[in-house]
Amino acid sequence: MTHIVFIGAGSVVFSRQLIADLLRFDDLPQLTLVLHDIDAERLRVAAETATKLSTQLDRAVTVVSTLDRREALAGADFVINMVQVGGIDSTRTDLEIPAKHGLRQTIGDTTGVGGVFRALRTFPLLSAIAADMLELCPDAWLLNYTNPMAMNVWWLSVVAPDLKVAGICHSVYWTVSDLCDLIGVKLDDTHYRAAGVNHQAWLYEWSLDGEDLYPRLRAAIEADPELLNRVRVEMFRRIGYYPTETSEHSSEYLSWFLRSDEQIARFRLQPLEYLGISEENVADFARAQEALAAGEELELEEGAAEYAPQIIHSILTGTERIVHVNVVNRGLISNLPEGAIVEVPATVDRSGITPHVVGAIPTQGAALNRSYLSVAELTIEAALTGNSDRVRQALLADPNAISTLTPEQIWALCDEMTEAHAAVLPVSLGGQTELILP
Repeated sequence: MTHIVFIGAGSVVFSRQLIADLLRFDDLPQLTLVLHDIDAERLRVAAETATKLSTQLDRAVTVVSTLDRREALAGADFVINMVQVGGIDSTRTDLEIPAKHGLRQTIGDTTGVGGVFRALRTFPLLSAIAADMLELCPDAWLLNYTNPMAMNVWWLSVVAPDLKVAGICHSVYWTVSDLCDLIGVKLDDTHYRAAGVNHQAWLYEWSLDGEDLYPRLRAAIEADPELLNRVRVEMFRRIGYYPTETSEHSSEYLSWFLRSDEQIARFRLQPLEYLGISEENVADFARAQEALAAGEELELEEGAAEYAPQIIHSILTGTERIVHVNVVNRGLISNLPEGAIVEVPATVDRSGITPHVVGAIPTQGAALNRSYLSVAELTIEAALTGNSDRVRQALLADPNAISTLTPEQIWALCDEMTEAHAAVLPVSLGGQTELILP
């Protein structure tokens, strides 16, 4: 029986969609879904959700829930990680303290101050998960959804290089889906490939029956002047390739947008936007509790858009698919650093996940990618060495942070962030959490 483990299953709405997508495949073997969380109430709701979906979708599965991570991981075939260390309180800290210092962030979970500190408080947990997996399920695939994606997967590649890890994100799929809607073609009829780094990959191939679809996109933009006031359209116009994440996320990777009130207004950005999104996630959990208590059918999105269920299905059944994954750059993108984490197409089948060798991506796109990879590399080094100056130097390399703050202000901001996050940061970096390497 195949064991699929959900770490952080208390992310109930996301767990619901992943489980639903899995159960919609009618050719999978018998599954055991093992749900783990450290919050007992959230875990209870997650387990009830899985059981409800089994009935609602008429697909028999075994559902196991446990507060013990090692118990959950024993004998796993696939492990899906979606933990948010520190929860909504840490998210507020990531956004509100930098805002007090004059730094604007929209999402703050992948790069910049928010991304760096989220990574540093996630690394101890990732190390513990990796150590447990190497002992209890060394052949399992770890499919990581937790942000900051590239930093987390990079950390795992350093501390547990023998573990099979892929970072998965839906940004490429939904970007192309939205672009297809904009120009009036069906996504399933198109061929598309993207490569770069997570949340800043570049759509380097996009065609329909051999026709390059970029001219249609340019025509659609010219026909609608309102589109010119979007971050991703501005990036496309200047770089020549479309980036694969929302305008809100994309704005934080560059120095172009959040540096002034004028740019924020022009490009219709909303600093601190993720606070509202996080509050809505809390409300979603409450609605899930109410729906289960009332015995109502659970609301589900149609179609299997998330990659984790597709990857699992392909490996178990041999059905070949192309997905986009975040993996170690071992000759995959020639003009990005070897050993860094890159986002590339990959073939998935019974043999596992095989990333494609892309070669060189557009030079102008690679130049922007390198800025983010420098932030990530310095963050990894900070955690490995316990050198807190590397945390500050990571932010000196961050385009958005340095477009607004002086080095002196960055040092002061990091001091305050370290104090605020002390309970979940590594001891070596001024926190209270032991970081034990596998």
